[in-house]
Amino acid sequence: MFSKTTEYALRATIYIAQKSTIKNKLGIVEISEAIDSPQSFTAKILQMLTKDNKVISSAKGPNGGFYITGQSKKLPARAILEAVNDDEVLQRCVLGLRHCSEKTPCPMHEDFRQIRTRLTKLFEKQTIGNLAQKMNKHNFFINNTK
Repeated sequence: MFSKTTEYALRATIYIAQKSTIKNKLGIVEISEAIDSPQSFTAKILQMLTKDNKVISSAKGPNGGFYITGQSKKLPARAILEAVNDDEVLQRCVLGLRHCSEKTPCPMHEDFRQIRTRLTKLFEKQTIGNLAQKMNKHNFFINNTK
């Protein structure tokens, strides 16, 4: 349902929110290993997430790396989808039809409309900080190798 870019962006953001501070920034190698993503792909995703410091922040230099601010932790998870230009997944047809609508529905339109509504609410309700807290408090993981 989500693109690989979005999946890795969600994982990276949650990991950075969980492990970083302004004083303890994370490098691409650590992030890519933690989320089980190729380094070059992770770098491209982090570039999208750091654009205008909207979701993730970065600093260059010997103490550089990626971190997330307290303000960004308050953002809804949907902000991650928007940063990687994949928030239309919350509006598009499940079959990928361009002209699916209430007026001209696909065979799955009615059932998926209810799912899409719940999914949209989930991504608007869950904050980045909340997801990071869940990682710290429970036995959740974001790496496919575990």
